[in-house]
Amino acid sequence: MAKTILIIDDEESIRASLKGALEDEGFEVLTAPDGESGIARASDELPDLILLDIWMPGIDGIETLNRLKRLLPKLPVVMMSGHGTIEVAVKATRLGAYDFIEKPLSIEKVMITIRHALETSMLEQENLILKGDERHTLIGESEVMKRFREEIKLAAPSNGWVLITGENGTGKEVVAWNIHNLSLRNNKPFVAVNCAAIPEELIESELFGYEKGAFTGATSQKKGKFDMAHDGTLFLDEIGDMSLKTQAKILRILQEQMFERVGGTKGIKVDVRVVAATNKNLEEEVAAGRFRQDLFYRLNVLPLHIPPLRERVDDIQLFVEHFVGEFSRKSGKPWKKVSQEAMALFKRYNWPGNVRELRNLIERLVIMTPSQIIEPHDLPPYLRTPSGGPKDDIFSVLDLREAKHLFEKELILRRLEENGWNISRTAEAMGIERSHLHKKIKACGIEVRE
Repeated sequence: MAKTILIIDDEESIRASLKGALEDEGFEVLTAPDGESGIARASDELPDLILLDIWMPGIDGIETLNRLKRLLPKLPVVMMSGHGTIEVAVKATRLGAYDFIEKPLSIEKVMITIRHALETSMLEQENLILKGDERHTLIGESEVMKRFREEIKLAAPSNGWVLITGENGTGKEVVAWNIHNLSLRNNKPFVAVNCAAIPEELIESELFGYEKGAFTGATSQKKGKFDMAHDGTLFLDEIGDMSLKTQAKILRILQEQMFERVGGTKGIKVDVRVVAATNKNLEEEVAAGRFRQDLFYRLNVLPLHIPPLRERVDDIQLFVEHFVGEFSRKSGKPWKKVSQEAMALFKRYNWPGNVRELRNLIERLVIMTPSQIIEPHDLPPYLRTPSGGPKDDIFSVLDLREAKHLFEKELILRRLEENGWNISRTAEAMGIERSHLHKKIKACGIEVRE
């Protein structure tokens, strides 16, 4: 699929010559004569790369770059200038520009820079996976996540036990793995146990292992999770669902660093760092007599609380882009883009299932959406319907231009639906010329249906 390049330059001759050269190389090319129209075009058309002039009337290239990076942080932007200075180039780079090309332009250099930028952009997306397991990537650049990352960096190098709290689906195992990866035990095993998923009668043999003949069917010795995690990290997920009987055994092992296999009498010395997690309030569980107070104190040496997704709205776009890339690769489908309007709906929704709910939805959308751009009508009804209140209002995440564009698009879609997608009847109902409606439909990126 051809990559799309947007050229933002006030010189008609530059736009025309670049457009011709890029189209000869197989690119799709969009153009804009100034920063404001360039930003509008970028948000509507979602190009793969932008060539941006620095000196333009109205808002200059630096301010345009600044606004583009807030709107589309992952989009590669190559700056162009006939009056380039080191100071301007450094400023552009700090704002996130990929490269800086001086005019008069060398078409050969422009092509090389574009191809490198596109390759780098693809590699950055894939780097999340190439680091190891993409499920272990800790995503988020919001202020709350920056602080949370700092807490992880402080807690990880120690041997102190960690208690991770957070709602279901917030990614507690991802946090646990990152703690292990940044610890002094990172070249040793990381063993995860979901305490809620193991039946009570099996949890002891799962955690401690068993000796041959310990019970019917135990035809050979089996190592438990504590054995397997020796010298490494043992992650006890949903520890709040563990029975009081098993809690007592866990406490003894944590204190003595020794355990016995089921059916065995020999004490086995073990050195593990325990990282526990729960979606319950353990202090309330202690008060209700469902969780041992001494075990809570033992685990709660380094407490970490993961904020729910609704408190990390600024991170939602990063999650969406990451999951779209992940499931596009897994399904072998071309990478889809998410329209600005659909992204605004993602940001408005409350996400009671947190990151897990978002991940599952993106997987479905990547597989089931027929077009290359995921639009609001592709989303489930509960995302498209406002739940009420100013916090849930979609317009709270849009600026004036974006809100006007969204309102206009939604109005045209509704009128088209009401008139059976008949352009003439729709234009008459809206009180505009048929040709004007055609232009609006194209500008809004609406796919006309039969």
